[in-house]
Amino acid sequence: MIRFNKARLVGVRLVVLSFVLAAFTGLSAQNDTTFVANGNPIIKYKYVGDPATMVHDGKVYIYGGHDECPPPNEHYLINEWCVFSSPDLKTWTEHPVPLKAKDFSWAKGEAWASQVIERDGKFYWYVTVEHKTIPGKSIGVAVSDSPVGPFKDARGSALITNDMTTEYTKIAWDDIDPTVFIDDDGQAYLCWGNTQCYYARLKKNMIELDGPIMPINLPRYTEAPWIHKRGDWYYLSYASEFPEKMCYAMSRNINGPWEYKGLLNELAGNCNTNHQAIIEFKGDWYMVYHNGAINPFGGSFRRSVCIDRLFYNEDGTIKRMQMTTEGVR
Repeated sequence: MIRFNKARLVGVRLVVLSFVLAAFTGLSAQNDTTFVANGNPIIKYKYVGDPATMVHDGKVYIYGGHDECPPPNEHYLINEWCVFSSPDLKTWTEHPVPLKAKDFSWAKGEAWASQVIERDGKFYWYVTVEHKTIPGKSIGVAVSDSPVGPFKDARGSALITNDMTTEYTKIAWDDIDPTVFIDDDGQAYLCWGNTQCYYARLKKNMIELDGPIMPINLPRYTEAPWIHKRGDWYYLSYASEFPEKMCYAMSRNINGPWEYKGLLNELAGNCNTNHQAIIEFKGDWYMVYHNGAINPFGGSFRRSVCIDRLFYNEDGTIKRMQMTTEGVR
C-alpha cells in the first residue's frame, strides 16, 4: 500500500510550479498565441505589468512590459514589451514581441511603462528606457504601420531626457510613464512624471515637442498619469503615494485647472505599484491595471494584467472601481 505524505506532495507541486513559472517568465512570443481569459488576471502564462490600452478597428490592444524576474529574486527585469489584442475582452491573441528596450540604439535597456496611440494611419509608441550617456530615465518614441508592430525608433534620439526637467526635481527617475492624448482639435499632448507630473504639446509629427515642459500640480501624486475624456470632462488619473493607490482629477480644459476628486481604487493586493489605463469599448468603460495576483509567485516584480468595469455618476465623477477576480463577463 502506497502512503502519500500530503505536505510533501504539496511541496513537490510548488517546486514544479516554480520551475514552470520561472521558465514562462523568460518566454517571448514568436508567433500569435490565442487564449480565452478566465477571470482576473487575464494573462496567466506570463507576467506583464504597466498596461496601456488602445481601441482600434473594433479591437482592444493592451501593451505592457514583460516582467522576467524569476522567483525568488526581487527586482525589475524588463527587457521587452508585449502586445495583446481582443475583439471582445474575452478571447485574446498575443502577437510576436513588437519592441525591445535595446531597439533604441541610444538606450541601454529597461522597458518600463509605455503607451501606443494612432495618428494618420501610423502608430506611435512612447516608452520609458534607461539612457546610455545621459544619467537617468528617458522617454523615446517608436513608430509602426501596424498596431502589433514591428516598431522602430522614430527619432534616433530620446524625446525627453532627465536633464530637461531638473528645474522641477533632481531625481533621476522622474521622466517615466509617458501617456499621450489627442484632443478634439487635433492637438496632441504628452504627459509623464514621477513625484512631479509634467505635460507638453507635441507637434503633428508626434515625435517633437511643440512648446515648453509644464508642471501639473496634483495632490498625492506619485506616477502613472493617464488622460481620457468623456463628454465635456477631461480626466487625469494617476498612481498615488506608496504603496500605490489610484486617484484622479477632473477639468473642463486639457490645460487645467485640475480639481482633485479622490480615490479610484485601493492598493493592488501584494503589489506595491498601481498602473492604470482607461478606455471606452462598445459603449462601456473599463479600467485595465496590474496586480501581483498570480500565486504563489506574483508580486511587485512579477505583475499581471486585470480588467474591470468603470462606472460614472450623473455629475461626471467616477465611482470607486472594484477590483475583482471574476473580471469582465
